[in-house]
Amino acid sequence: MEVDLALLRNLLSKRGDEIEKIVAGTGYLAKTVVGVGTFLLDNEGDIGLLTSKQKAVFDKFLQPLLEEARR
Repeated sequence: MEVDLALLRNLLSKRGDEIEKIVAGTGYLAKTVVGVGTFLLDNEGDIGLLTSKQKAVFDKFLQPLLEEARR
């Protein structure tokens, strides 16, 4: 999957409330999700650099929010 860096940047900077909402009650912290997103931004969206735990966070939280933003 190609990560749309503009959408990811927008998600992290302007849609923090959506991150908080999707993370609520899961045992994950919003700052963990933001950290994974920031890591991707810093590395040109290269998902291959993510650890398995980071990839799980991306798949569970960031990917659904990015797909929703594309609609």
